[in-house]
Order: sequence, then C-alpha cells, then structure tokens
Amino acid sequence: MNERPRILVVDDEPQLTRVLRTSLVTHGYDVRVADDGESALKIFRDWSPGLIVTDLAMPNLGGLELCREVRALSDVPIIVLSVRGEEKTKVEALDAGADDYVTKPFGMDELLARVRATLRRAPADQASKILDVGDFRVDIEGHSITHREKELRLTPKEYDLMVYFVRHPGKVLTHRALLAAVWGGDYTEQTEYLRVFIGQLRKKIEADPSNPRYILTEPWIGYRFNIDN
Repeated sequence: MNERPRILVVDDEPQLTRVLRTSLVTHGYDVRVADDGESALKIFRDWSPGLIVTDLAMPNLGGLELCREVRALSDVPIIVLSVRGEEKTKVEALDAGADDYVTKPFGMDELLARVRATLRRAPADQASKILDVGDFRVDIEGHSITHREKELRLTPKEYDLMVYFVRHPGKVLTHRALLAAVWGGDYTEQTEYLRVFIGQLRKKIEADPSNPRYILTEPWIGYRFNIDN
C-alpha cells in the first residue's frame, strides 16, 4: 500500500487548523498540525513531511523565519497562507523559500488544487542534461529548447530565463529571484529587464502573447511558469 502524502499544517488559529486537517485527511493526506514555527520545526525534523502549509503571522517563530529555517535544511515544498493585500509580505515569503501562496480567505477547493499541483511537481534535477517539462524540452549540452518539437530561436538571456522557468514549473518566482538568477545580484531592482525579456519570450512561445498560457503574471510579485494546460 502506498504511503499517504504527509502534510504539515502550521497556523495559530485552531478553528482553521481543524478545518484544514479534516479536509486534507478526507482527501487522503496524512496531516500533522503545529500552532507556531518552533513547534513546526520540531515536527518537520522528526516526521519529514512532503509539504508544509503555513500561515505567516504567528507567535514565537513566524512563517517567514520558518520558511528560511526549513529552506536551509530541505527543498520540501512550502505553501504560505497570506492575508489578502499583503503583497510585500508575500514577496518576502517567496524570497525566503516558499513555493506558492494562497490568500486568506480562501476556498478549500482552491487550496486542495494548489496542494495537488505542488506535490506532483518534482524538483528538477539540476545536473540533468535533458529537461522535459510540459510542452518544452531543454537540452543543456546542446544549449537548445524545443516547444512541441519545434526549436526556439532564443537570445542567450532568453535561453537562461527559459531554463530557469523550466527548472521551477508552477512555482511563483519573484522579480528579485528571476533577476538574481539570470542577471546576477547587482540587478535585483532592474524590473524593466524582466518586462522586456518576458515580452520577447511570450512572442516566441505563446499562441496569443496578450493572453499567455505559459508565462503567467503574478501582479506586483513576479511570474509563474504554467505547465498545466
């Protein structure tokens, strides 16, 4: 029998954690709950969950620091729960290592969909020479990318940006993370670079660049490379 996926839920609202636990268990997940970051870290070390769902505002050790602590130890996926409108805090959480966020209040169907999507995304092997993700194939040695078996004509920076997207499918990537990965740490404030290059990439991979299906904009935060088409 396959082991049920393990999910650690971290929130200091007992009513919410009860609802989350009940719903997740009903849908086949093994769930444990913590009410702050310190308790969550202990459970994380002892239990090795496959996914963490955490609030940001908590006593003792908060969600941002929990993300940093976990990310220093593991690549386990993290979904943060954020109050609607706290764009700056969302960006900080994503920069701290979170993979996705769901705004409060949220519907359980939305959260379950995010959980399923996050769990089925295996981290890309950084050493792999061939990356197959959705409609795209990246040949690292050949320095080429094909979209539905058609090779894309890309500039060097467009290629680097696409490789980064392909290595992080479905994950919300902040402007700072993308700029640092592709251009380097000195360029983390140059968001105009991204606007130009994202626009160029969309013209090359999207059937309708004004209504993209692959490179999705997360307003005020960054972009998400969507493969669930």
